[in-house]
Amino acid sequence: MSATKNEPWALILGASSGFGGATSRELARQGFHIAGVHLDRKATLPNVEQIVADITQTGRKALFFNVNAADPEKRKEVLDQLEPALKHSSPPGQVMVVMHSLAFGTLKPYIAEDPKGVVGQDQMEMTLDVMAHSLVYWTQDLFFRKLIGQGSRIFAMTSSGGARVWPAYGAVSAAKAALESHMRQLALELAPYGITANTIRAGVTDTPALRKIPGSEQMMEFAKLKNPHHRLTTPDDVAKAIATLSNSATQWVTGNVIGVDGGEDIIG
Repeated sequence: MSATKNEPWALILGASSGFGGATSRELARQGFHIAGVHLDRKATLPNVEQIVADITQTGRKALFFNVNAADPEKRKEVLDQLEPALKHSSPPGQVMVVMHSLAFGTLKPYIAEDPKGVVGQDQMEMTLDVMAHSLVYWTQDLFFRKLIGQGSRIFAMTSSGGARVWPAYGAVSAAKAALESHMRQLALELAPYGITANTIRAGVTDTPALRKIPGSEQMMEFAKLKNPHHRLTTPDDVAKAIATLSNSATQWVTGNVIGVDGGEDIIG
């Protein structure tokens, strides 16, 4: 946990499952209060309720919002509630960790025999907006509201797909590449304020988002064979890495794409 007189909070974008859910639990165990943004229907809300219960059992606060994180008005609503919760507490709070783990995009090819089966402009723009550009807008608003500052850490989830191809993954791959570029720029511009920004490149992980990708079963089987540990990456692997990188001693670690994959990506 970063050394600060303020109460440490973590803002998790995409907090209801996968990497976001695991990181919410792990950071709560490390002493962070958790503000979670997620978008869930009634069928998946019990999972969110369990995450909230796990957080509160550690003695930390859980402030969760079931909204579209890429909607500018919803972003404002969340921050309008989060800001007083932090500033009016005693001692006041500061967002020491921001995690961007939004996985919502189109999975259509660029080219197909049927024109109706390819990605359209609206779908392409939505994918880039949700999975990449939204990170910039959240960071800007947090900065201008003075909710992040010296010692804060920003993380965003990418994958090896940001530099590689997979059938129907083109729009998401473009979003991951843009996300990594955004993080490099944020690392540069936030450095004078003592805020770090790093992208986390997880190995192939069995998450709800991965299972939506056509051919995901094949992808997972190949990853098990390729990975030096002969297993998939887990959300807990990533959560523990983020918790470690959230330490105050990692101030000089910024602007990187950090592999959390057990060595998977080094195997050709």
